[in-house]
Amino acid sequence: MSVVIAPTAVVDPKAQLGSNVRIGHFSVIGPDVLIGDGTVIDEHAVITAQTTIGENNRIFAGSIIGGDPQDTSYKNSPTKVIIGDNNIFREHCTVNRATEKEDGITEIGHDNYFMAGTHVAHDCKVGDRIVIANNGMLGGHVRVGNDVTIAGGVGVSHFASIGQLSFVSAMSRVLHDVPPYTIVDGQPSKPRAVNTIGLKRHGYTTEDVEALTQAFRLLYRARIGIDKARQEVYSNGPIRPVIKHLFDSIDRSCSGRHGRGQDQRGKKKAA
Repeated sequence: MSVVIAPTAVVDPKAQLGSNVRIGHFSVIGPDVLIGDGTVIDEHAVITAQTTIGENNRIFAGSIIGGDPQDTSYKNSPTKVIIGDNNIFREHCTVNRATEKEDGITEIGHDNYFMAGTHVAHDCKVGDRIVIANNGMLGGHVRVGNDVTIAGGVGVSHFASIGQLSFVSAMSRVLHDVPPYTIVDGQPSKPRAVNTIGLKRHGYTTEDVEALTQAFRLLYRARIGIDKARQEVYSNGPIRPVIKHLFDSIDRSCSGRHGRGQDQRGKKKAA
């Protein structure tokens, strides 16, 4: 099937559309947009600026992808949005292009599901197989690892990182990095448990889950400190990759300001 463009849509002739792309009524596609094979864009959507969208994505009505970053320092530079394959953006999602403060790219991976009203701010890096429920909000420069679930109404502070296979409960206010493999909840959010259900669904072994549970108890129940917890967990057997990843992530979070590993601007200035 060839490209299908609704008669009321506005598609710039310079835009590059793959095969089997469909553009719905009243949608607007800008001149610097590249859309991969099989992607469907519903009614009243806007794809603008230097935006690249991969194959077999579905963009529902009212979504805006590639809009200017909501950053007062932005001066209309040609920054980008890059989106992978097999993503779903439900109604009224927004994905802002980047500023020049990092590599100039807001990036989203593959097989993600963004429910209605989701906002992905400038300079975010979002991995694969992520679900963000209705009205989830990612601030600027946020990092989201693979296989993360973010429930409805969650606000994530700029420069925060959401670790792999974590679960963020509904209405949480994420001010600090979320450790991988954990469930966090609250305002501000705090680690509450190991994400055992998510780990089992993704094929992690019983030994992995038990090791993470032990580490969690030492870190967040006994509160013996990172170094002592690491020493005790490491002394109980082989160092499992999930455990090393957990402690490496916590170390990085502690190295930044306000529990955000990326937010190290103050240290850089002082150096």
